[in-house]
Amino acid sequence: MFEDLLNANKRYARTFSLAGLEPAAAKHFALVTCIDSRIEPLAALGLRPGDAKILRNAGGRVTDDVLRSLVTAVALLGVRRIAVMHHTACALAGRSDAQIRSTIRAATGTDLGQMWLGAMPDPGAALAADVEAIRACQNIPSGVAVAGWRYDVQTGEVTQVVT
Repeated sequence: MFEDLLNANKRYARTFSLAGLEPAAAKHFALVTCIDSRIEPLAALGLRPGDAKILRNAGGRVTDDVLRSLVTAVALLGVRRIAVMHHTACALAGRSDAQIRSTIRAATGTDLGQMWLGAMPDPGAALAADVEAIRACQNIPSGVAVAGWRYDVQTGEVTQVVT
């Protein structure tokens, strides 16, 4: 079932070149963004492997687990700048969790109960809330810069929305 991917990895491993890369973020940067395939974080921001810590989930939302990872990245991996990057045409935008749960139930028969899905009825408010969640985290020092960005999936352009 996964043979194609494992075979591709064998080819990759033959020329693997990241073995000496330091674990710290060379650009002191962390990015929280969506799993959307139209987003290539390193290329979009002119970064290379080792420059940043990239955290991805549906919607690019700041969850407890994202905060856990950011606290670790700041404390142990040199991160001093964090951006939350949502994007245009997101499947979670303009809808409520209840609407998304209903869509999933209709498509798969799966009842997600009251699971939080990170829906963004108001994408601007969601981005501001995610930035604020990082700023309010007591385990991330106030000197760490945090911003909110929007990535345009049609142009690849990133715009700062929350300063």
